[in-house]
Amino acid sequence: YTARCSYIGCRKLNKNRIKKKVAPPIRVMGSRANIREAKLYIAHSKDDIAASLYQLIHKAFQSALVESSSFYIALSGGSLPSLLSDLPRSFHTAGIDPQWEKWHVLLADERLVTSSDPESNLKALKEYFLDHVNIPQSQIYGIDESLLKADNGISCRHEVVAQEYQKRVFSEPIGNGRRYLVDCVLLGFGPDGHTASLFPNHKLLCEYDLLVAGIKDSPKLPLERITLTLKVFNEMSRNVIFVGAGESKAPILRDVFERVHLVSEEITKTKICIVEVKDAKHQIYPCGMIRPRDGGLVYVTDTGGAQNLTITQQCCSLL
Repeated sequence: YTARCSYIGCRKLNKNRIKKKVAPPIRVMGSRANIREAKLYIAHSKDDIAASLYQLIHKAFQSALVESSSFYIALSGGSLPSLLSDLPRSFHTAGIDPQWEKWHVLLADERLVTSSDPESNLKALKEYFLDHVNIPQSQIYGIDESLLKADNGISCRHEVVAQEYQKRVFSEPIGNGRRYLVDCVLLGFGPDGHTASLFPNHKLLCEYDLLVAGIKDSPKLPLERITLTLKVFNEMSRNVIFVGAGESKAPILRDVFERVHLVSEEITKTKICIVEVKDAKHQIYPCGMIRPRDGGLVYVTDTGGAQNLTITQQCCSLL
């Protein structure tokens, strides 16, 4: 079925399938329920986008190690992997020991192809980032490629791969001082507002039981994929960072945000703003439906992506 709904609105469609308590409301601003504050970085160039992104990753990494001995990060594909190529150098420049042995890398989504296939998100992440750092291979969580073989006789392999990934990656309970399953999530978003492999009007936007879901009818090729769900992004993630640049992203940001307030402008001409994300029930784009219940939400774009935003000089609060 096709569901044109927000994460919150979907509960009505699922009430006969699952009976559970509604999660506590997300942090609100003033008395306007479901209006969520986020931070927005508007970079002057692609290099400045990477610099802002690296600072955010540094902060998420250091915060995670205050509470735990490990750092869990979820990465998506698209143009994001190429932005990570200088991340190792950025740690050195900032004087921070990255302690790669403490990193655990999850895939925010993946196509049902082998890691040697050009369509593989893991392949891109390896080429630009993972092959250049000493993260233990056992802590880089790709899909089980043995389940992709045609002779397995699996007619719904997208579900089987998703089930195996969820069991393997999310089997351990939160412990050792950890309050979140994922410390940092890096996501892109498309001109249609999709993020990870969550697409507009798709039934997976109404999935709030599974942590990893399979999809066999993606609007974009390849058709078969797995993706982390809104439940992970909204309820189990500490920091979610969106990265999207160019004029094609401008209409999406305009529709996701309610108001934009300029806080400061750095020497690099990167503008730092506080934004009010529109009420969840008015969101039609998956990227607008993600709002960590107790964590941080940040968008990083460039002047092209921000061209349709009206930015005021007033700031109602600081994050």
